[in-house]
Order: sequence, then C-alpha cells, then structure tokens
Amino acid sequence: MNTLKNKVQLIGHLGYDPEVREIAPGRKVARVSLATHSSHRNANGDRVSSTQWHTLVAWGRTAEMVERMLRKGMQVAVEGKLQHRSYDGKDGQKRQVSEVVMHDFQLLTAAAKAA
Repeated sequence: MNTLKNKVQLIGHLGYDPEVREIAPGRKVARVSLATHSSHRNANGDRVSSTQWHTLVAWGRTAEMVERMLRKGMQVAVEGKLQHRSYDGKDGQKRQVSEVVMHDFQLLTAAAKAA
C-alpha cells in the first residue's frame, strides 16, 4: 500500500495582500487568506453557492516569493499540507486554528487593475 500523505491542493482568489513578518534574521513567514467557491443544486433545483476561506502560511523562501509575487484578488493554485495548532489568546483563552502550510503555488491570473 502506498504511504498516505497530508496534501492539500486549492484554487482560489486571495482575500488580502500577504502579511509578511521577519521572525529571525533572513527568516520570513507570510500569511494570506484564500477564497474557494463551490455550488450545487438544492432540493428545489435552485443553484446554491458557498465560499470557504482558508488561511495560508508560507515559511522561508516560499514566504519571500509570496511577498514578491502575490496580491489581493489574484487567482492562484496552492499546494501544501493541513496543519492544526493551538495557542493562548491575549485574553488567556486557548484557541485552535487550521491552516494550509504552502509548499508551492502557481499564479493563474493577475489581480484586477484599479479603474
């Protein structure tokens, strides 16, 4: 049997420009949100659409490429792995998040130019 891997592939549009931080000299992390869309017909035959928002995180060289190449509104194909983690919020409450850690991406369309 082949080894199963944690692999995520998404195609969608970026919700905002990447937020990039330098966490150590020469080590960056980038965060951005990706919207994916789907639709289906309900029991009445009406088309129903939904949008899912995914938090994407990139580290190191991938973060540097995200910072240089990606902007709000661009359509991209993303490949990475799903990661769940928890942290303590500013209010002391335990929070849990799910993120896609990007390993690779491909630009599908450029952002629409402002009129």
